[in-house]
Amino acid sequence: MIHMLTGKVAAVTGGTSGIGAAASEALAAQGARIVLVARDAARAEAALAKIRAKNPGAAHGFHLADLSRLSEMKRVAAEIAAAEPRIDLLINNAGGAFAHRRVTEDGLEMTFAVNHMAYFVVTLGLLDRLRASAPARIVNTASMTYAGATLDFDDLQSARNYSGTSVYGRSKLLNILFTRELARRLAGSGVTVNCFHPGFVATRLGNQDGGISKIWGMSTAGALRPEEGARTLLYLATSPDVAQITGEYFSNRRVEKLSRNALNDAEAARLWGESSRIAGF
Repeated sequence: MIHMLTGKVAAVTGGTSGIGAAASEALAAQGARIVLVARDAARAEAALAKIRAKNPGAAHGFHLADLSRLSEMKRVAAEIAAAEPRIDLLINNAGGAFAHRRVTEDGLEMTFAVNHMAYFVVTLGLLDRLRASAPARIVNTASMTYAGATLDFDDLQSARNYSGTSVYGRSKLLNILFTRELARRLAGSGVTVNCFHPGFVATRLGNQDGGISKIWGMSTAGALRPEEGARTLLYLATSPDVAQITGEYFSNRRVEKLSRNALNDAEAARLWGESSRIAGF
């Protein structure tokens, strides 16, 4: 499943814990140099220690950023682009789930900001490097919780009838629509982009707001280990079987059929336009 990545550079958001950390270590073990985006320096250093143990010969590093803030999303993408002459792999994995509605300094609902806008802004900030490194890949962490979610472009910030579970599921629909629209725009560039469902994994998701038990009313008993949840991510990041596949949604290393809402090209294009406006692009 995993093939040698010596000399390749992988930028990873949400790589200090959970499936992001498991994937980063596995990619490093195959020779990749890992560049993390993290909120906390101590957690980043701890993650890098494990990454370095897998591949001590590479100059792994990290950049600090609060991915709930548009200015930080832009800054960290610009810093990475300036520091790295090439990026072969971008993994958008940072995310959050919140039982109660929060608003960022930009006036965005927190889930929308972290789970969608950070993917959008960081990716666009690194596209030149990815194109220059083609063949390159982008992997976005989505979730089967997207199923049944719908978009209301008059209430993208969920000011009405907020529900942590519903808003999280909607953010995962946004991830899929973003993946599909980005794939359309990158056609012929040598850069592929796919998203995936990792399964129900025991991670820190939701820890900022009471944990999964409070948000979903369920425990993590029986949840997958992060290493198991990272399998499809690693498949999309490394396997030659998907080298020419783009714009798809995977689960268990297989392309999955999407709901009608996730296949709505008009909404995907409209979401791109709204996201560009919000980001100031």
